[in-house]
Amino acid sequence: MGLTSNKLLALAILFAVLLFVGTVWLWPRLGRRNWRAVSGRVGLLLATQLALFACVGIAVNQAFGFYASWADLLGTETDQGVVVNHASGPVQVLSTSEVHGMGGSLPTTAGQIQQVGIVGRTTHITSPAYVYLPPEYFQPRYRTRTFPVVVVLSGYPGTARALVDKLHYPRTVQHLVRDGKMRPTILVMLRPTVAPPRDTECVDVPHGPQTETFFARDLPDAVRAHYRVAVKQGGWGIVGDSTGGYCALKLAVHHPGVYGAGAGLSPSYKAPLDATTGDLFQGDRNLENRADLWWFLKHEPAPDTSLLVTSSKVGETNYKATLKFIRSVEATKLTRISSIILDSGGHNFNTWRREIPATLQWISGRLSDR
Repeated sequence: MGLTSNKLLALAILFAVLLFVGTVWLWPRLGRRNWRAVSGRVGLLLATQLALFACVGIAVNQAFGFYASWADLLGTETDQGVVVNHASGPVQVLSTSEVHGMGGSLPTTAGQIQQVGIVGRTTHITSPAYVYLPPEYFQPRYRTRTFPVVVVLSGYPGTARALVDKLHYPRTVQHLVRDGKMRPTILVMLRPTVAPPRDTECVDVPHGPQTETFFARDLPDAVRAHYRVAVKQGGWGIVGDSTGGYCALKLAVHHPGVYGAGAGLSPSYKAPLDATTGDLFQGDRNLENRADLWWFLKHEPAPDTSLLVTSSKVGETNYKATLKFIRSVEATKLTRISSIILDSGGHNFNTWRREIPATLQWISGRLSDR
């Protein structure tokens, strides 16, 4: 039974209810002052509390996608996501589905979500992803048309599926296109964690996963080889939340020739070093400096790209850092910066759902389809 399954949540709720009823029912029998009665009362109260905490924990994990599996939760996931000489090409389509709630089931009316595996030819990294193809992609009048692409990154640890089911990126794009606020766009949705369980912060780790190269070179090459997408500069954008937001900003800043626009929802602005990341830089001071976006904007040539950052005055810990970053970008005179600052909002899916429509509309206005 999977950690994110509804069956597990239902079973936990049922177990908690039974324990509560059992506690009420048995309490009179345990009212004595001998050690057995006292132990029984303590055991029932402790079991009921643990069951309630389990229900809350499972529900919160389902809502926010902190852990994708039991192995992810326990830190025993060992799959390093490395594949060499993949015979099926850089993109392998594993399954397809329509966008729920959009009317109809045909790709020409509902679009299509493809679950794929993407293989990096230079980094030998492989990563699961979801690709959203708009209805126009399948319509005859658009058969020679190329489409702009937005890469969408989850946070850490996060799940790619949460970008579809919890943050509703495909559905939001369809609503915006229908209302004339956005052009038809392809989404490539995945985790920044391409070498789980390690959080590489989209860094090319010395003697380790070359994550930045995967997102800056391998991913665009794989998608261009398989789909009708924009090939010239300015046709690709990238957006992410939390750790994915930092990655999106860094990739747009480091590789403006690939990503013409980058948006970070509640991002950080430099890579942390902790138990989840390990030693990302292996003593390479230049690599560490480049991963610090404030340092990069001050010491490197300003990138010709557009950036968007989001935060909230109450509820986000990055509010002051975001204002500092905005000032740093403005000082470059070349890199363009926009922001969404909410009055209140925490570091969670509900806040990001409030920011995503405006973010997608912003990024669409900065991309071409050629």
